Amino acid sequence: MKSRANVAAKQFYQEAWDQVKNPLVPERIEGTPFYLAALRYMEDGKEKRFLSRIIEYFGERTMIEDIDTMVIAAAAAALYPHAKPETVKRQLKTPIMAVVNFAQGTGRQKSHDTKRTRWLTPEEAEQLLYFARHPSEAGLHDPHLRTLQKIAFMLGGGAGPGETFAAQMKNWNSATSEWWLDGTKTNYRARFVLLPQRSIDLMGELPESGSAFLAPDGQPYVARQNGGGQMAEAFGKIRDAAGLGRDVVPYTLRHTWATWFYAQTKDFRRLIDLGGWNKSDTANRYCKVAPKDLGNRLLQHGWDFREDVGQPVKYGELVTVRK
Repeated sequence: MKSRANVAAKQFYQEAWDQVKNPLVPERIEGTPFYLAALRYMEDGKEKRFLSRIIEYFGERTMIEDIDTMVIAAAAAALYPHAKPETVKRQLKTPIMAVVNFAQGTGRQKSHDTKRTRWLTPEEAEQLLYFARHPSEAGLHDPHLRTLQKIAFMLGGGAGPGETFAAQMKNWNSATSEWWLDGTKTNYRARFVLLPQRSIDLMGELPESGSAFLAPDGQPYVARQNGGGQMAEAFGKIRDAAGLGRDVVPYTLRHTWATWFYAQTKDFRRLIDLGGWNKSDTANRYCKVAPKDLGNRLLQHGWDFREDVGQPVKYGELVTVRK
């Protein structure tokens, strides 16, 4: 029975296409035939299952514009008289509405993430860090290297600029190299970020209390919705001296951390947790852009994001958990 239905459906498809391409009857029908919309829907690569029976039932004269709840109910009674409601929904109602939405241009379009993510190679980062350590060579008055501190924090921890400006010293745990970030209402979840030793060394001496990362003039930043602009001038001088393009902005450091972290650890779960994303879609972008040798190149420059769990411990053995 099923094979005969498939043969009949294929024959119907072919006859339908032949009639569309070579119309023999000059009859004008108002509206969009369901069968034609369904054929175009399938040609577009959409789901084909369950549509053959529906097309055969509706025939040539059922228009998209005529399909309403009563028409769908009649189709359900004819095609699935004894089926459960969830089966009718999955095999009849959902395919019909998918074709209707497709024909009317209201269907959900497949999303393709084509956004290019700018991140720094370890060699580019070293250029940036050099001029952050020698700000006078970049024309920046920053005797306490406060721009270097922020760059090191964002490169090693993946914090956004606004999170960096809001970071408080009371949330720094030097024993575990973890820094608690309160997150933001829109972009980031509250979380711990884990800093590699290279970041800690570059940051050097920080304030004893209050805001951790200050402006070059020693003043704390005033919170803004788009915090990256507050360090744009200082960062721009460092970037230009390093010979990097204007597509490198403070937020590029967060992209860089994500790319580096995954390239070296291949730990997608920790990438999402430490990055503070609410959805994995954005984090997934950083898993596809790095060359295979990036992890080793990072180690050569002192960047180690690997998680050290230490040696196995025997049952009953007294141990001390070390940093």
